[in-house]
Amino acid sequence: PLTPLSRPLTAEDAAHFLRRTAFGATDEQIRALVGQKAQDVARAALAFDQSVAPGNPFDPMQGATPGAALQLGRGAWLYELAYGPHPLREKLALTWSNHFVIATDKVRNVPAVVDYLNLLRRHAATRSFERFTLEVAQSPAMLRYLDNDQNRKGKPNENFSRELLELFTTGIGHYTENDVREGARALTGWSYQGGRGNKQYLEQPRFVNQPQQHDDGKKTYLGQSGALKGEDIVRIATSQPATATFVSRKLHRAFLADTPDDAAVQGSADTWTRTKGDVMAVLTELLASEAFYASRSRIIRSPVEFLVGGIRTLGQPKIDARSLLNLAGTAGRMGQVLLEPDTVKGWDGGREWINDTTLLLRMQVAAALTMGSKAPNLDSPPSLLALTGQERPAGAVLLSSLKGRQRTYLSLISPEFQLA
Repeated sequence: PLTPLSRPLTAEDAAHFLRRTAFGATDEQIRALVGQKAQDVARAALAFDQSVAPGNPFDPMQGATPGAALQLGRGAWLYELAYGPHPLREKLALTWSNHFVIATDKVRNVPAVVDYLNLLRRHAATRSFERFTLEVAQSPAMLRYLDNDQNRKGKPNENFSRELLELFTTGIGHYTENDVREGARALTGWSYQGGRGNKQYLEQPRFVNQPQQHDDGKKTYLGQSGALKGEDIVRIATSQPATATFVSRKLHRAFLADTPDDAAVQGSADTWTRTKGDVMAVLTELLASEAFYASRSRIIRSPVEFLVGGIRTLGQPKIDARSLLNLAGTAGRMGQVLLEPDTVKGWDGGREWINDTTLLLRMQVAAALTMGSKAPNLDSPPSLLALTGQERPAGAVLLSSLKGRQRTYLSLISPEFQLA
C-alpha cells in the first residue's frame, strides 16, 4: 500500500489537491482545506452523489439531427464539468471515458450515450470493478461500438472480446489469441433492441440476452474451462493480477503523473488485489498518499481540463450557452472531442496534447476568458497560488506588478497553469 501523508495540508498542498481532483479552485476553496488531514480531504471529495448542476441549458434530446443532438450532449457535459457540484466525479467519468472508450460518431443514439455517461458517473469510484465492467459490457453504447451486438453462435465477432483484454482489463501480453476467440464465443447472444438507424436516434435502446444466439459449448479462457457465459468472462478478466496493475496505472496517469512511478503503481495494485477491485479504496489511499502530494507539475492538462480549470479557478463565471458550445468545439480542435477519442485505445495524452496549433488555441481561450468582451469581472483576480499552485512561482515578481486581467491571462498560459 501507499504511505499516507502525515502532515496537515499546507496552502500549496490544498491547491495541488484541488488542481488534480477538481480541475482547479478559488482561493476561498483552497483556504477551506488548509490544516486538514489528507485522509479526511480525500474521503470528503470522494463522498459524491449523483446530483447535477441546476439550469443546464443543453438537452441532447432536443437535437434535430443525430449530429446536433450529440453536439448538445457535449455541451451538457462541459456545463457539468465546469459548474457541477462534484468535479471529482466528473474528472473520474472523463478518465473512464478514456478507458472504456466509445465514440459517438458510431453509436449515434442519444439515450445510449446519455446512459453510458451516467454509468461512468455512477461507477466513478466503484466498489466493484467487475460490476462496473459488466454494466459497460451490457450497455447498448458499448454493444454497438465494439460490435458485440453482431456476435452470434457460429459467427462470432471478436472485437469486444479482444478489447476487453487488451484495453479494459489485463493489457497486452497477458492473454493469447485463443483467449480472445473463446471469450467471443462466451459473449455470443448479448445484444440490444431499439434505437437502431439514423431515424431512431432518440429511441431508448435496451440490453437483451438472446439464448438462441449463445454458444453454450465448453470454452477455456485464461486457464479456466467450462460452459462459460459472458458474465464468467468479465469475472475472470477483471480478477487477473495484470488487471490490478494495468488499471491502477491508468488511475496514476489521471492523478499523479503522465509517466507514473512503477513502485507507486504497484502499491495501488496491491490495494486493488487485496480489496478485489474496490476502486473507492484504491482512490481513497491514492489521493491521501505521500506519492500524490510529492508529484507536482507532472501532468499536462488535457484541453478539457485546461478549459474547465480556467473556468473553475476564475470562480465559475456565467458563460452563455453559445460560448460554451464554442468552447466544446475548441476542445475538439485542440484534440479532445468529448466522448469521441481518436481511436478505441483512447487519447494518448501527455506530450500529445501540445503542438504549435494547440498552444495557440490555448492562448486564445485564455484571452477570451480574461481579456475578451464577454470576459468576467477580474477586479479581484485569483491569486498566484490558485492559478499556479505555488505561492511564489518563478515569475511572481513580474506577475505581481501587472493588473488583474493581464496577470490572469499570463498565468493561464504559463507552464505552471498548464501542468497540474
